[in-house]
Amino acid sequence: MKPKPIEYPFEIRPLSSEEGGGYLITFPDLPGCLSDGETPEEAIRNGRDALKSWLKTAEEYGDEIPLPSTQASGKFVQRFPKSLHAQLITRAKSEGVSLNTLVVSLVAQGLGRRQGEAVDRFASSRPRKIERKILKVIGSMQDFKAPARKSIQAK
Repeated sequence: MKPKPIEYPFEIRPLSSEEGGGYLITFPDLPGCLSDGETPEEAIRNGRDALKSWLKTAEEYGDEIPLPSTQASGKFVQRFPKSLHAQLITRAKSEGVSLNTLVVSLVAQGLGRRQGEAVDRFASSRPRKIERKILKVIGSMQDFKAPARKSIQAK
């Protein structure tokens, strides 16, 4: 019996006309393993060949072959204290949604808020050079006198 082939995750993206058009396929776990094709299907076929070649070459040269990264299934199980579970059930009922929908929504909101806070922290830690430049430009604009406008009257 043949051993089951190892499956590596891949990414496909369209190539711009400057890049030659078509589609590019890359294997993030395998540096330099990529291919392309005129269609996504052709890119996948060519990608399979590139993957086989990459793995064979790495094996021939004794290079380390990384294991595929795990892909998230979208499912996980979490235990809650009974009191919190009861609060979540009550809130889901009051909002007319399933418990699952409520929890996904709360997690998404929390992640979004956390990302926003990280952006705020980054922005506040940056030097105020841009603000100083803007104020300098505004200051120089106050000395600027626009040329008088001539109006043209319609006849």
